[in-house]
Parts: sequence; C-alpha cells; structure tokens
Amino acid sequence: MPVGNVQSTNYFNQAIFSPLRGASSNNNKNDKTSIFYINDAHGKSINIERTVAVSNVFDAFVKDKSDIDVLKLSSGDIQLGESLNANRVMVEAQNIMGIMASAMGNHEYDTPQHIKELIPHMNYDMLACNINIDKNNPLYGKIKKSCIKEINGTKYGLIGVTPVDLFSRIKYSKIFDELNVDDIEHTISDIQKETDKLKSQGVNKIILLSHVGFGYDQRIARETNGIDIILGGHSHNLVTDVKPGINLFKSKSGEPVVITQAGRDGRFVGVLNVEWDNNGILTKVQNNVTSTRGFKRNPIAREMFEHILGKPKIVGEIKSAPPPPANASIDPNPHANFICDCIKEEFDTDIAMFGAATLRGFFEAGKLDTRWLEDISPFKNNMVVVDYTEKEIVDALKISAHSMVSTNNKPGVVYVSGLKYTISEDGQLRSVSFVDKNGNEHPIDVKNPRTDKIYKTALTDFYCQGHDGFGMLKKYDKAQVYDYDMCKCVENHFKRHPEPVEIKDDGRIKIVD
Repeated sequence: MPVGNVQSTNYFNQAIFSPLRGASSNNNKNDKTSIFYINDAHGKSINIERTVAVSNVFDAFVKDKSDIDVLKLSSGDIQLGESLNANRVMVEAQNIMGIMASAMGNHEYDTPQHIKELIPHMNYDMLACNINIDKNNPLYGKIKKSCIKEINGTKYGLIGVTPVDLFSRIKYSKIFDELNVDDIEHTISDIQKETDKLKSQGVNKIILLSHVGFGYDQRIARETNGIDIILGGHSHNLVTDVKPGINLFKSKSGEPVVITQAGRDGRFVGVLNVEWDNNGILTKVQNNVTSTRGFKRNPIAREMFEHILGKPKIVGEIKSAPPPPANASIDPNPHANFICDCIKEEFDTDIAMFGAATLRGFFEAGKLDTRWLEDISPFKNNMVVVDYTEKEIVDALKISAHSMVSTNNKPGVVYVSGLKYTISEDGQLRSVSFVDKNGNEHPIDVKNPRTDKIYKTALTDFYCQGHDGFGMLKKYDKAQVYDYDMCKCVENHFKRHPEPVEIKDDGRIKIVD
C-alpha cells in the first residue's frame, strides 16, 4: 500500500486531514473522528492539572462539530506509586476529562492493596486482553479485555494491552501470583482474537490502547488484521506526526494502521483526527501533539486535588536551577545529584544512588513546596541502607552505562553521591572513583573491582529488591528500612540548611565518545 505524505498542523488553530493514498475507499460515507489521547502521566498531578486545561480547550473546539465523533482515551500509567490519595487524584482527573477507557499500564499495579478500592471510582473502563486473572486476585472481574463505545450511532471497538514485561517493572509482583501476562507472541494472538470478536459484533473501527512500547506496537500493526489505530505508551515516545514506515504501516491484509504516543509525565497530550470509509478503513489521518506547559493549571482541578492531597507547605527555596535534561533517562542530571546528596547526608552513608526512572520532574528557582517536591518523585518508595561490595556497585554502574544503547534507554543511568563515573556513548563503563567525605577521589578498577571492599549505601527499596535489571542490588533482606521516601530527605536537608540552594552540575557523571 503506497502511503502519501501526511500533513500535520496545530489542531487548535485548524483541522487539516491529508489522505492515505491507496487505502480502500467507499465514497458513499466518510466518518470523522477526533481522539484526545494521553499516556504515561506517572502521577504528575501538576501536569495533569494542565492536561485538564488542554482537555477543556479541546472540548470547546469540538462541541459544535456535530459531524465529528469524539473519543477521549488513555494508554495507561496515569497513576504511579504507593500513595492512595495521589492515585485518587489521577482517577478524578481522568473522570473530569471524560476519559472513556484506559489500558492497564504497569503503574496501575503499583498499589495492589488499593486498586480494588480505586476501580469502582473510575468512570472509564480498564482494559487488558493479555492478562489471565485468578478469581482470588483483587482484579478478578474488574478488568475487561475490550469494550464498545457508541458515538452518534457509530460503534468503536477498544482493546487494551498491559505490558508484557510487567513483573520486571513492579515492586510487589508476589502479590499478583494469581495473575499472569502473556508474552509478546501470545499477546499478538490475544489482540487478534479480540479484534475478530469485535468484528463479529459488527464493529469495523477498532482502536488498540497499548502499553507494551513503540517497538512492539510496530509489530502489532504489521502482524494483525483489523486494528486501525494504536494509541501507545510505556516506551515514552513522543510521536508528533504521521510517517510511513515509522508510525504508519500496512496490516497483514494491507489496510492502514496508524500508531501514536504522547511522551511521558504529562508534558504533552495528543489529538488524532481521522476519517474512515464506510467499511471502517482509514482514508485520512492527522496527528497533533501539544505541550501542556503552554496551559495554566486548571483552578477547579487544582482545588479538588488539594482537597484530596492537602494544602502544600513551603519546605525551602531554590536559588537557581538549570532546565531539565533533554533525555531524562541517560543525561547527567544536576536535579538528581542534589537529591542524592540529600539522601547521603540524611543517612550518613558512603554512597547514595537511585535510577533515572525514580525522577519524574525537576526543580525551578523560587519557593519549593511539598506538592512540587512530591511531583518530582511521586513513587513514595521507602529508603533503605545496606552494605554493597565494590563489585556490586560497579556491576550496577555497568547496567547503568548500557542504557546508552539499550531499547528506549532502559533502565536509565544511576545517579549517585559519593561516586564519580564516566561512561561512553557506546554503553561502556570507562572509569569509577569513590569520593570520600573529605572530597578525595579514590579510583576503582572497573575491570577487577574488589569483593572485600564494602560501601554503606542508601537507596530506595525498589532498587534494593533488584528490580529494573539491577539483580546485583537485591539485598532487601539485609537492609535497614526507613518508613519515608527521598522527598523527606530533601525536606530534612532544608531543615538543617535553610539557605537557598543552587542546583548545578558538578560533573560527577560524564558521557564521553
């Protein structure tokens, strides 16, 4: 199927649809659909307030367009972390925006003890066709494989997919012993079965809400029949246009399939405008992504969220701070350095460390309140202190270095205090030095690290349990566990040192050719 150029423009100024040349066509009827989509907000309540503002603009734009069907959909990981109230906020946000359905992302499983309580408050369907749930599991009977939404007499089939790597991404995997997730090959088969079922019910417009990552979405597009649109998540890709061979493919039967995704952390939202012939085949498509930073925080949402979370309090002041890193997974990050220093100071350890995935925001100059601080790291993972050998530390940094070349830069670099290290762009750990409390550097032989040299180390319980590929750090049974998170370490720093902080890069992590 030859595919023509697909033009993209700002949805909020005008809507331009460009044809997919070669698509099957029946000119007796053309249905228009506008889809507002979100993914991977990761509990970022401040950005979700801005997302609500974008949603309101979208609603105002489409309200008088009776010839356009409107869908509002999520691809998962809107929730994050272990705080029930923080996740209640994200549920309420999706209710306010009128989200109709969402995939089960990995972070929707972060609060297994609360998820049964949250689901009844969702005015939207939670979807995952590739999980098998035992009747003893709290999710039994709560998650649908697919659903049908009828808009202005037109039926849309929605299918959900949960991450195939779910159990490497969540902390409490043992709690889900009665739940298993199919691998990617079986997941593709699951999607096809669900698509065929919807087709048999007379639905010819089918949208996949996917949380398996962009690479797998490309496979699904090519290896299935009947899927028209894939709204993705999990890999945090920012897909800003429609490009053949990248996010526009032919299905097994030669029909067009478009894929899109709106980045991470609520920084962007997307609007996908499409037209269909009356056989349910895409004939035109236009994809728009809008930054939420250009919108003010919605005051109604903000008031509701603060009612749930409590009023924020000032904890300190940031004198100056650089912009966030361009690639939050692998770039040196002075915001992370400051938090690591606070953790090391809090527990008086030799080293402090945590993975890039732990941070979801950044500091800005001005007064720092608890709401902004918790938006930077909303996981609420407990801090732990444990002894690691020099070899275990070096092995962790080697995993960190490999993120430079791994798919989607997973798991991301390890941020540190008490260490300096250099990694190459091809993913190799080049050098490491331990920095003692007097600031003196002690080189470590990365090729032959010692097993008899011990470092007292502070980190989160997530990494101490060996998650995200850091099996060498799995020492939770030997750790001293504290019942507070890294945000509390920052608060305590400002109690000890109330003067304004200047956030800057000191070169402790270097990327070289």
